[in-house]
Amino acid sequence: MTSNGSSQAGTVSTPRAGSNAQPGAGHQPGTRRRALAAAGLGAACISASAILIKLAGTGPATAAFYRCFLALPILFALAVVERRRRGPRRLAAHLGAIAAGAFLAIDLVLWNHTIADVGAGIATLLGNLQVLFVALAAWVLLRERPGRRFLVALPVVMAGVVLVSGLAGAGAGDSHPLAGIVFGIGTSLSYAAFLLILRQTSAGTRHIAGPLAEVTTTAALGSLLLGLAFGGLQLDLPWASLRWLLLVAITSQTVGWLLITSSLPKLPAAVSSLLLLLQPVAAMGLAAAVLAERPSLAQLAGAVLVCGGVLAASRASPPPA
Repeated sequence: MTSNGSSQAGTVSTPRAGSNAQPGAGHQPGTRRRALAAAGLGAACISASAILIKLAGTGPATAAFYRCFLALPILFALAVVERRRRGPRRLAAHLGAIAAGAFLAIDLVLWNHTIADVGAGIATLLGNLQVLFVALAAWVLLRERPGRRFLVALPVVMAGVVLVSGLAGAGAGDSHPLAGIVFGIGTSLSYAAFLLILRQTSAGTRHIAGPLAEVTTTAALGSLLLGLAFGGLQLDLPWASLRWLLLVAITSQTVGWLLITSSLPKLPAAVSSLLLLLQPVAAMGLAAAVLAERPSLAQLAGAVLVCGGVLAASRASPPPA
């Protein structure tokens, strides 16, 4: 999941000449460091979702719907408190959150279909192509040119993602490889659109829970409609499945995305998108701890490449405007 900073939705503030500050990031290094820490911790929380969804054992649309629906009581309670403390938001911010939620619904459903069609390895790689789309869109639409260190780190990180995904042995014997690739690219495109829209509409406001509550509501409704339209939706789940999905709702859809949403407007789009590539690495570690899945040497090497590349890119000074 990426972010750019702007003073208002749809606009990009321009730093003074010679300044290293990014839109929305301010001029304090401490703000940037806190945003990096929040994005990294949020990515770690979200990384647990794949394992928990696997333990729940439900269909793609069902998992996408329940992870959003079960998070709504907490998010709306936080949104009410936030509105009382910080006041209302602009209409454009509400509409932007709804648009972002629609893309999130598509992302969640397509991602689960990708796993089913081509396996977790290739799905991990395809689902993380969003960093390319986000960097390109931020450059073209928002005039955020990626720094030199980011451009150097990107192929290193993507190579690490390939190794972490276990791509060499993935996909063999899968019955729908072409459909899986199409679903995977659609996942990355919708994820990139979600991140960019959420970042732009969250910039210039101190509200965090309100936008996320609207995003999650729209994503729940979108997942429900997609499940009804294409089949596979199951609403009467046993408690054995619901408890895992409830845990996804708390750790990923609530805590994880609150941290990420708070950091999105404070970081360049390309850097925040790259930070979210820590998810497959964290997921690999959690799978080893929870599911006793032992990573190979190639996967461990990939984890080192991802973490090292992300660290190098995130420590880079953004280019002057």
